[in-house]
Amino acid sequence: MKGYVLLVAALAALGGCSESEPHTKEQGGSPHSQVVSKSGAEAAGNLELGRRIYNFRCYYCHGYSGNARTLAATLLDPKPLDFTGASPDSLGRERMMQSIRTGRPGTSMMSFAGILQPHEIAAVTDFVRQEFMVAKAENTRYHTEANGWSNHQRYAAAFPFATGRLALDTPWEQLTPQQADGKRLFMTSCVSCHDRALVNQKGMQWESRPLSYPRNQFSPGDDLLPGPRPASSVDAMTSASPYLLHDRPPRLSGLSETEKRGEILFQNNCAFCHAADGTARNWIGSFMEPHPRDLTNPKAMSGMTRTRLRTVIREGLPGTSMPAWKSVLSEQQVEDVIAYVGRAFHPLEPEK
Repeated sequence: MKGYVLLVAALAALGGCSESEPHTKEQGGSPHSQVVSKSGAEAAGNLELGRRIYNFRCYYCHGYSGNARTLAATLLDPKPLDFTGASPDSLGRERMMQSIRTGRPGTSMMSFAGILQPHEIAAVTDFVRQEFMVAKAENTRYHTEANGWSNHQRYAAAFPFATGRLALDTPWEQLTPQQADGKRLFMTSCVSCHDRALVNQKGMQWESRPLSYPRNQFSPGDDLLPGPRPASSVDAMTSASPYLLHDRPPRLSGLSETEKRGEILFQNNCAFCHAADGTARNWIGSFMEPHPRDLTNPKAMSGMTRTRLRTVIREGLPGTSMPAWKSVLSEQQVEDVIAYVGRAFHPLEPEK
């Protein structure tokens, strides 16, 4: 349950546009002429700029192909907008830019005014309109060799579950041996990025796990288990991910009992955003805006006392993805986490 609370809080910081309000021509005008009005090299450059922004900022909730079929979308209410089901006539260009600038109250769509420049907001808006609403295009293929997916066909057994041809909760006894192998492969290697595809029974089909590193059944904190663990078992999809190093907890000796309890609590809860090594340079931490605090950075930790850290953990930080933990962790558990942070990442300053 704790992991789910944190998951929803983190997803809210990465949210997308909502379907909670209807869009009319009056709100955005007749927009067919507004899709991409430039021509030649300038238009192509703006389109690719919009694509790069979308693929970094927006795909997590809205999907690489703009259809909002993502794992994040299944946990958000109201759900992100499916751009492929919208037309330029019903959703005006200016209305879309306004949503990006100011966000959408009552939804998980945040304001990007402090993140994107005006020309970037225009570029990503025009990209979405042209690529998804007009052309109904596929956009970027993620499973490429450049992204670390050499020979993606080796995952073919899992494709029926990723595309929705087979329900993920189909009883095992109704699956052929090949389909059963595909389901196992999907659950261990694909589910972190794909939505739940087709399910017969709505609801969570698996336990919530940190999305930054769920592959090969590895989760931050697993390195704390007793006994040797070969480095090869910590795999970021054939070592393609630059976030690999940050999902390995620091090896510490001589921890007090309080620090040991804090280590387990941190790695099972806080590492989701702050990374197992406290740097916040894991997958999800790198995508959040503003980024979670790098607990190892002296500048970021300047002035951080036990009292201040206690308040942040208990009350959260408004305007960020840091939630309040006072209803999740006990007072002693908060103290345990504080002790571990001060030992593992950066010494806390004395009280003044």
